Amino acid sequence: MKARELAESICARLREAGYQALFNGGCVRDLILGREPADYDVSTDATPERIQQLFPESLAVGAQFGVIVVVENSTQVEVATFRSDIGFADGRHPERVEFSSSPEQDVRRRDFTVNGLLMDPCDNRILDYVGGQGDIKARIIRAIGEPELRFEEDKLRMARGVRFASRFGYTIEPRTFAAIQELAPKILQVSQERLRDELTKMLTEGAARRAYELLNETGLLRELLPEVARMKGVPQPPQFHPEGDVWTHTLLMLEKLPAGAARMLAWGALLHDVGKPPTFRPASGSNDRIRFDEHVEVGVRMAEEICRRFRFSNDDTEQIVALVANHMRFKDVPQMRDSTLKRFARLTRFEEHLELHRLDCLSSHGSLSSYDFVQAFLAKTPPQVVRPPRLLTGEDLKHMGFEPGPRFKEILAFVEDAQLEGRIATAEDARLLVQHEFRPARGASN
Repeated sequence: MKARELAESICARLREAGYQALFNGGCVRDLILGREPADYDVSTDATPERIQQLFPESLAVGAQFGVIVVVENSTQVEVATFRSDIGFADGRHPERVEFSSSPEQDVRRRDFTVNGLLMDPCDNRILDYVGGQGDIKARIIRAIGEPELRFEEDKLRMARGVRFASRFGYTIEPRTFAAIQELAPKILQVSQERLRDELTKMLTEGAARRAYELLNETGLLRELLPEVARMKGVPQPPQFHPEGDVWTHTLLMLEKLPAGAARMLAWGALLHDVGKPPTFRPASGSNDRIRFDEHVEVGVRMAEEICRRFRFSNDDTEQIVALVANHMRFKDVPQMRDSTLKRFARLTRFEEHLELHRLDCLSSHGSLSSYDFVQAFLAKTPPQVVRPPRLLTGEDLKHMGFEPGPRFKEILAFVEDAQLEGRIATAEDARLLVQHEFRPARGASN
């Protein structure tokens, strides 16, 4: 069953039981905009307990806040009881909620007018108590009621306002914008996981450049990602970066990220040059140029710290750091030995490394020669040649009389290089090569 069908059936059952039932929030906004909503939410005056009685297979994921999830097969819809929120001591959760029978009262606790719309699925009639339809037409993001109060209730709403404005190409209403600027230092009261997810959505919804420009303009960037904010005004050598400073270069890359871009690729684009500001060295003479010595190594450490700060998983951290660590290697691919190039192409999710390089080039000097070189190499080289089965293992070396230890890695790497360069092709070739190049430890027997 599709999400809308499930939402409509939920509304029908609630109405049959004598309750109000309306679509609410983002799904109504998206329907007005002619977009297919990613999910549907329902609001009702039925209490959470009554909702669970009507839908026995539902999940009480947030019953204390009036939220029940109705599940059918793999489709789910949130059903929330009309309510008012009282007090926000932790800047996110209300201290208590009061359930209500008034849809208008429920709407007025929400974040932005464009998300405060309701729809009766019976006749598609829109209920608008906050001027959301007018703001959609005017392309404006406006907080419901007093912006400061809405943001004090949940500081993440400041970042969400930026995301909605960039995603839809809207402007942020002046009072709402001013409130974000004033309260920006409080954004760090939000959990790092929620901030990470919001920043990731900004990078992957197809308007990453505008989102990060707005983060900068509102003052949120210096609070959330001061390392990225420091890119502004850091010049680059014009012969390689005619586009301008590190910030401009990064924005150009973000501009090229499509909606649905891979999450780690997007973060790699944001952070690939994060090590440049602290390693900047101006030209010392007419024959010198601006330099960023060891910016990759510094950037790797900074990217890892940022990932830890935002509590990325180990796997995600490893990929983001790898993207930063390897982004400069592409300039050397035409000179790489076959074994080195094959190892390079075996990096985890190499397609993300290659795409990061393409974006990097198109956002600077414009030359795709190394990108084309790698594409041609991949096109003519079968995967089994890039990743051939190992010819020897550590067990094989022990049988040949070698004692386990650091030499194992050296010997196996030597054998793999020879294999990747086409000098050997069989296990027997490998054994003969090892016997010729290495000697077992004294006293070892075959």
